[in-house]
Amino acid sequence: MMIKKTGIFIFGVLAWAAAHSASLIEPTASSLAAAIKDRPIVLLGEVHDNGVQHELRAAALQQLIDAGARPAIAFEQFDRERQSDIDRARLERPRDADYLIQQAGDSKGWRWEFYRPVLQLALDHDLPIIAANLSRRDAFRLTQQGWSAAFDTVTIEARGLDRLPSDLVAEHERAVARGHCDLLPPQALPPMARAQIARDLTLARAIAPYLSRGVVLLAGNGHVRLDVAVPYWLPLTERANVVSIAFLERGASDATPDEFSYYDGVVLTPAVDRPDPCKELATRFKPVR
Repeated sequence: MMIKKTGIFIFGVLAWAAAHSASLIEPTASSLAAAIKDRPIVLLGEVHDNGVQHELRAAALQQLIDAGARPAIAFEQFDRERQSDIDRARLERPRDADYLIQQAGDSKGWRWEFYRPVLQLALDHDLPIIAANLSRRDAFRLTQQGWSAAFDTVTIEARGLDRLPSDLVAEHERAVARGHCDLLPPQALPPMARAQIARDLTLARAIAPYLSRGVVLLAGNGHVRLDVAVPYWLPLTERANVVSIAFLERGASDATPDEFSYYDGVVLTPAVDRPDPCKELATRFKPVR
């Protein structure tokens, strides 16, 4: 299935997934480094609170940089409007990762101790640090007001945001539903899927200026999917240069062969001992009587 959109051809979601399969990567720094070596566009997923995964990524990136690689590093954890704060913090205290986090990081929702080693690596080697994400504020406004809350009319038209392929939208809605334990009411899915699509587009636009130099994006696994996420929004000529690696947890519902088809490679790590998020959501969404 092929869909024509704004002058280029884009694979439909289902046809693409059926033709792709990821390789299983040993959970060691050397194996991960080998999997991403010499690839100019590297997308590294994560389960946000899994410290083992963060350690693996940092160690692999250290090996690549020790071998001479000098990519830009893009972070989902920094909102796009914080780029000036990052640049200012680097001028004021050039190698102080803690100061940079204090000046540019959102203290809500991110375990910065997990990201600090990669930030320090970038500072020590004077690599570009990219604030890549759509903010929670803009994402919420977009769910309420539509695409114009986050993008100008030129972007909306050029990217076809008002005429997205139905299979792309449907896949995002399914992902939102699964991510919320299938507890959301149906009417909540379209606006939340729109926000997720907007995040993917924002991340892709953030890394676009660095594609020829080489860039590594650190983001949640959903954002690095090859079929419907960040790579979808990159120039068609650049997609062959992308390598996407998901970090999944053994025994988790997303660590299945079907999920593997969304990536070039998968690293399986032990699961973190955490409360069941579905129980919390079920309590939150329980009807009031």
